[in-house]
Amino acid sequence: MTQIPVGLEADQLDDSQPGPPPKRQPPGAAYLQLLRLPGAARFSVAALIGRMPMSMFGLGTVLLVAASTGRYSLAGLVAGVGSIAYAACAPPLARMTDRFGQRRVLRPLAAVFAATCILFVACAELHSPSWVLIVTGALAGASMPSLGSMVRARWSALLGDSPALHSAFALESVADEMIFVVGPALVTLLATSLPPAGVLVAMALAVAGTLALAAQRNTEPKPRALATLDSDAPGRIGRLPAPGLVIMAPVYFWLGAQFASIDLSTVDFAQRHGHKPLAGLILGTYAFGSAIGGLWYGSRHWRAPLERRFAITLALTVAGVATFWAQPGLITLDLSALVAGLTISPTLIAGYGLIERQAPPTRRTEAMTWLSSAISVGVALGSAACGHIIDTLGPRWGYGFAALCGAVAITICVLGLRRLRASYAPGVEQWVDA
Repeated sequence: MTQIPVGLEADQLDDSQPGPPPKRQPPGAAYLQLLRLPGAARFSVAALIGRMPMSMFGLGTVLLVAASTGRYSLAGLVAGVGSIAYAACAPPLARMTDRFGQRRVLRPLAAVFAATCILFVACAELHSPSWVLIVTGALAGASMPSLGSMVRARWSALLGDSPALHSAFALESVADEMIFVVGPALVTLLATSLPPAGVLVAMALAVAGTLALAAQRNTEPKPRALATLDSDAPGRIGRLPAPGLVIMAPVYFWLGAQFASIDLSTVDFAQRHGHKPLAGLILGTYAFGSAIGGLWYGSRHWRAPLERRFAITLALTVAGVATFWAQPGLITLDLSALVAGLTISPTLIAGYGLIERQAPPTRRTEAMTWLSSAISVGVALGSAACGHIIDTLGPRWGYGFAALCGAVAITICVLGLRRLRASYAPGVEQWVDA
């Protein structure tokens, strides 16, 4: 059994015990201790590199197709179909990973992703018909590795029920936000000079990170037999790996639609104010605020129940977004984005923690992948809906649509809060109220 370093659980000590109170750790100490665990830094860095396409591939697709065809409508369609294909294929691939192990699935998946990306770029450069671009873009999106859930599954296997898992999930959420700060700027710079470069560099990073993660076998969660997987799914919830997904998947779908609406509205808002390049700065500020909030949230021990924390941070996230439509200019919008972003990572951290708590060990990768798939579908459909609203009514109505999406997410969360309290009881192979 892995030994958790002394200090990671210091906040769990009872204040009523005799003796001096435990020393407070400086900010960041919990994260450094996590990364000192055997193999932790290596698999975390590999997954960080391998999931750069989360923020690069869709935008790189738009820039490549637009440069090749001159049609942004087609570019958006290809990118949207790729996102939906990814969302549809990621959970079955994650289930295969739980059954056969990460190494046996990731290595061939990386090869397929590389081949389909090269095929897609070649078709775009050869000015192939629209349907060919849609098909090849969908194939590339469907085969893109989903490493976020796999690295979280490794942390779960490494730390077990330790409170340090809260900080580990926070660390990965902050890494996700940094990807969305760096990725869009990098892919735009590459594609501006050479349109295929954005997609090809995203592919190279994904393949390198995926193969590096697959090579680390000491920290890989043990695969389980198919019979064991099936026994972990009681009939009353069907095939879902966690009962909370009935609530969390729709919530994450609407969050994805909200995030996509904010992106599009910000670009149009900046353009109408005569400073379109500043849209990237504002969106980067939004992600930076999320990273700050995630680091702070993950470094603290919380006594409030996890599902209550999720509901509170979700409400604060939506409340921040609800102020965007009223901002008079880019400076105030940037400041509002920084404040509103502070609760994004805490919301996502709590959401992944809820599903990790409910999913049996044999299906954790699959369960957490459902969340990333729901966000991807929300981004694709939310982009299409908000794009139409912006074209017709302007960016302020786009921000209003983003707030409406968030309000729907809150409503679903509140109505299903009782289901989110459940946790998996391994001794009896069923879910019980936490």
